[in-house]
Amino acid sequence: MSGSVLEIKNLHVSIEDKEILKGVNLTIKGGEFHAIMGPNGTGKSTLASAIMGHPKYEVTEGSITLDGEDVLEMEVDERARAGLFLAMQYPSEISGVTTSDFLRSAINARREEGDEISLMKFIKELDKDLEYLEIDQNMATRYLNEGFSGGEKKRNEILQLMQLKPEIAILDEIDSGLDIDALKVVSKGINKMRGEDFGCLIITHYQRLLNYITPDFVHVMMQGRVVKSGGPELAKRLEAEGYEWIKEELGIEDETVEQNA
Repeated sequence: MSGSVLEIKNLHVSIEDKEILKGVNLTIKGGEFHAIMGPNGTGKSTLASAIMGHPKYEVTEGSITLDGEDVLEMEVDERARAGLFLAMQYPSEISGVTTSDFLRSAINARREEGDEISLMKFIKELDKDLEYLEIDQNMATRYLNEGFSGGEKKRNEILQLMQLKPEIAILDEIDSGLDIDALKVVSKGINKMRGEDFGCLIITHYQRLLNYITPDFVHVMMQGRVVKSGGPELAKRLEAEGYEWIKEELGIEDETVEQNA
């Protein structure tokens, strides 16, 4: 079998004793693109944060494995070194660390000691990806995300994705705040990663992103779990009809949940 496998079974996650995820089951394999959609507050971003080990989120039940290894036993940096990647909805600014220094350190953290990427090879690959994403070369010497526009931050997340070449990537609302030109560039970078050794989970509210990145599977999250799965046509129906038909079909009643969950 080619590529890695991220397997999530019966995942329950709480924030300050409030249960947000209530039994999520999901399997992402290398070569597959999955999209998760759903109303606000249903747990989409919580799922992303729990996979990467954000300390605010407590896993109370269930499991997450990557190629059979227990992800929940790993520290955050170990998860990244194992091949998981999260493009955040709101990337942090890091003063004093340039984008290029950050990228080179992150690349070397995933390599064996003594097998660090050479400076010349790093610069060559960085310049190539900067050009591909239509990013100003000067961004590499600026402090990470400091003073970046929203669109620049999102392009920089995809630059990191292309440079680090993870096995499984989680993209949390990578399309939010992007104009159509930036959306096309970001989508181009994500599509360039397609291949049997790369799996991707895209969290989004909008079909417009999926017009450029066609998913193999679309999942709908409601009330902290995946309630329906299908192909790209499911996302198109959601765009046209909203979520009410799913609620009616499955007998789901509205309930108040945390926003930004």
